[in-house]
Amino acid sequence: MGLTVALGVLAIVALPAVVTAHPLGNFTINHYAEVRVEPTRVLLDVVIDQAEIPAFQARQAFDVDGDGLVSDDETEAGRLTACSDVAADLRLEVDGAALLLDPIEAGLSFPLGAGGLSTLRLVCGFAADLPAPIGAEPTRITFVDGSFLERIGWREIVARGSEVALIEPEGGLRDESLSARLTDYPPDMIASPLRDVELVVDAVAGGDAIAPLDIPDAEPLDGTARPTGPPGSTASPGPVESATPEPNASPAPGAVPGGIGGGELPSIFRADLTPIVLLLSVLTAAGLGAGHALTPGHGKTLMAAYLVGTRGTARHALALGLSVSVSHTVGILVLAGLVVGAADVLPPDVVVRWAPVVAAVSIVVIGAWMLLGEIRRRRVAGGHDHDHDHGAGHAHPHADDHDASHAHGHDQPDHRHADGHAHPHADDHGHGPAHAPSHPGQHSHGGVTHSHLPPAGSAITWRSLFVLGLAGGLIPSTSALLILLGSIAAGRPAFGFVLVVAFGVGMAAVMGGVGLAMVIARGRLDRLPGGGGLGRLREAVPLVAAVLVFGFGLYLTVQALGASPTL
Repeated sequence: MGLTVALGVLAIVALPAVVTAHPLGNFTINHYAEVRVEPTRVLLDVVIDQAEIPAFQARQAFDVDGDGLVSDDETEAGRLTACSDVAADLRLEVDGAALLLDPIEAGLSFPLGAGGLSTLRLVCGFAADLPAPIGAEPTRITFVDGSFLERIGWREIVARGSEVALIEPEGGLRDESLSARLTDYPPDMIASPLRDVELVVDAVAGGDAIAPLDIPDAEPLDGTARPTGPPGSTASPGPVESATPEPNASPAPGAVPGGIGGGELPSIFRADLTPIVLLLSVLTAAGLGAGHALTPGHGKTLMAAYLVGTRGTARHALALGLSVSVSHTVGILVLAGLVVGAADVLPPDVVVRWAPVVAAVSIVVIGAWMLLGEIRRRRVAGGHDHDHDHGAGHAHPHADDHDASHAHGHDQPDHRHADGHAHPHADDHGHGPAHAPSHPGQHSHGGVTHSHLPPAGSAITWRSLFVLGLAGGLIPSTSALLILLGSIAAGRPAFGFVLVVAFGVGMAAVMGGVGLAMVIARGRLDRLPGGGGLGRLREAVPLVAAVLVFGFGLYLTVQALGASPTL
C-alpha cells in the first residue's frame, strides 16, 4: 500500500510533464458565441472555456461547503448563477435598442486538465424576442461580449440566420466555428487567437430555414426536452451528439484535454504522507526542476556569457544559479497568492504577461552595462604608450602616468638592477626575449609582460548578479504552479510549498552547474599561452559576451512585447 501511494504521489508530481495542458495556455479564458437570428427572435449559444488557473479560482465560488469538491447540487446551482453572471456582461441590441436576454439552457462541467487540476466549461443559451418581425428593410443587430475583457484567450463570434439573410457591413461574416465551440482549436492559430468582441450585422427577411439551434452540452432550465425538428415543429427530441471529445480519447493538437465530467482532484492528493512518500515526492520535484532548467528559455546561455564576460568566479556562478531558483520560487508563491486570494485586484495572467517584458528589459540593461564597461576598458587600454626601454636609463614612460604594474592583480617587491635603479612591477617577471607570459591575458612589450584583462571577479557586481538572477527566474514554471495549486486544493498547502522549494533546488543545481562549468572552462583558457591568435581571441571574449547579452536582451524584449496584444 505504501509503495502504491508513493508511486501515485510521484505520478501527480510528474503529471504536468505527461498530461496535455490547455492548448491556449493555463491562464486563458476563452469565448465562443453563436448569434442565431430568426424572424421574431434572436438566440445565443455562449460557451466560456476556462483553463486550469482561472478554473481553480472559479471552483472556489462553486464549492459552497468548502470541502474541495463540487458536488452535483453545487454544480446544478452553479450553472444557473454563472449564466446569470455572464448575461450581465453581454449586450444585444436591435437598431440601437437593448434586448432582454432570457436564459433558456445552461451547462457546467469540469474537464480534467494538467497537474490533476480541472478546467471549466460553462455553456449558456439565451433567447431575446424582437420588438417587431424582421422585414424587407435592414434591421441592425449588434452583439457585444464584454465578459472577462481583461483576461487573455480566444474570443470567437459567429452568426447564422434562419429564414433571415444576414449581411455584415464590413464583410467577413463567419457562420461556422473555427474551434468546434472551443473543443478543437486550429493549431496554426493558437499563437495568434481570434479576438472577436463585437458583431454587427444587418438582417432582412428571406433566406433558407436551418435546423433549430442545438446546444448539446447544456440542459433546458425549465426541465423540458429540447425541440429538434424544423421551426415550429413539436417532434420529440432525438439523441444529442456532443462535439466534446470523450474523456479517454487522445486529444488532437489544439484539442481541449479531458472531456465533460466531474474532473475532481485525484484522491492521491489526499493520501497519507509517510516519510518515504514525502522523500520520494521531494526528490521527484527536484528532478523535475532540474529538467525544467535544462529546457530552452531559462537564460543558461545568457548566464554563461555574463560570467565569462565579467570574469566571474566560481562563487559568482553558484550565487547566480541560487538567485535564479530563489526568484523563481518566490514568483510561484506570489502567483499562487494572487490566484487564491487576490485575483480580483491583480489577475495572475496580467503578471504572467508582464514578467517576460520586465525580464527582457533587465537583460538589456545588464548587456548595455557590460558593453559600456568593455568599451571604456578598451579605450583606456588603447591609450597606453608601451615604450619599455631597458637601456642604461631603464625608462618606463606611460601615456596615462602610471607604473608598469597597472595590469597585474597582485603586488610584488620592487625589482632592483645592479646600478641601484629600482622600479615597481606588479609581478615577478624577467626582462629578455625569452620571457613568457604566465598570467591570463598577458603579453609582452620589449620584454615587459602585462595584461589588459581585468582580474577575475573585478568586473562583476553583486547588484548586477542579483538583477540577472531575478530576470532569469522571473518567468514562472506553470508546472510548479499547478503542483502548488493542486496541493492547496487538497488542503495541503505546506506540502505544495515543500515541493515548489524542491523544484527550485533542482533548478539551482543545474543553473549553478552550468555557470561553474563556464567559469572553469574560461580559467583553463586563461592559463593557455597567450601568443598569436589565441591571445587576441581571449581578449575579444568579454566584448563578444557583452554584445551577446545586449543583443539577446533586445530580441527577447521585441518577442515579449509582441506576444500579447494588450502590451
